Amino acid sequence: MSKPDLHTRLQYALAWIRGRTDVVPAAGVILGSGLSGLADRLEYGDSIPFAEIPGMPVPRVEGHPGRLVIGNLVAPGGAPVPVAVLSGRVHAYEGHSAEDVAFGARVLCGLGVKGLLVTNAAGGVNPAFSPGDLVRIVDHLDFSGANPLVGENDERVGPRFPDMTTAYDPALGACLEEAARGLGLALRTGIYACMLGPSYETPAEIRMLRALGADLVGMSTVPEVIVARHMGVPVAGLSVVTNHAAGLTPHPLSHAEVEQVAGAARDRLASLATAFVSAAFR
Repeated sequence: MSKPDLHTRLQYALAWIRGRTDVVPAAGVILGSGLSGLADRLEYGDSIPFAEIPGMPVPRVEGHPGRLVIGNLVAPGGAPVPVAVLSGRVHAYEGHSAEDVAFGARVLCGLGVKGLLVTNAAGGVNPAFSPGDLVRIVDHLDFSGANPLVGENDERVGPRFPDMTTAYDPALGACLEEAARGLGLALRTGIYACMLGPSYETPAEIRMLRALGADLVGMSTVPEVIVARHMGVPVAGLSVVTNHAAGLTPHPLSHAEVEQVAGAARDRLASLATAFVSAAFR
C-alpha cells in the first residue's frame, strides 16, 4: 500500500485529534530534551500519545515523552490561553525522514495555531554562554543535510519556495524579551546550528560553526521552523544551553548531562513560555 500524500496524511491526523478535543489552540509549543515541564502546567489538558495519532512518528530518545497535550495555559493574573504542546519530538538520527521529523510541527500548524514556540536543549558554541542560560534564537544554520520540503510540493499545504528571511518572527521575539524582563530572567540571543547527529561535534566542527557565526548547536528544531514558515505560521525559538560544546570543555559530552541541566532549567523555561504565550496570544 502506497504512503498517502502529505496533505492527506495531515488531514487524517487532524481529524483524529479533533475527534478527541474541541479546543482550538491559539499557540503551539514544541518541547525539547528534558523540557516537558510546560505540558504539566496545562489546565483541563487532554494528553494524547503520539502512537495513537495516525501518521505521527514516535520518539525513541530518553527525555522525549512523545505526547500531544492540548489545554489551557494560565499565567498568574492572566486569562486562559488554549495551547497545543508537543512534549518531545523525533529526530533524523533516529532514522526518520525530514518530512517525518517535521510532521509534528505541521500538526500544530494545521490545528490553527497563530504562532509556534520551538524549544530545545543546545550546546554552547559561543564561549560566553554557560550551562543553564536561556537563549532566544534569532536565526539558524542548517547542516542537517535534509530539508523537509524536498520532493513534490503540494500548494494546499504551502508554496514551493517559502521565504526564510524572518524564519524567527521579530514581533514574537520582542514578546519573548518582554516576558523575560517581566520575570527578571536573563535572556541571551544567538544563532542556532542544526547538525544531523547522533554523534556530538568534533572540536574542529565547533570551531567551524563559531567562525560561521553560530552561538548554539543541536540536532533538531530547524525542520520544524521550515515547515511552520511553509504553512505561514510565525515562529519564536528558545534554547536552553546544557553544556559547553566540544573543545570548550575538558569533559566528555553526554546525553545524561544534557538531560540533567535541561531538567534544572525546565521550570524557568516553563515560566518564560507561560508568560510569553499569555502576552502574545491572549
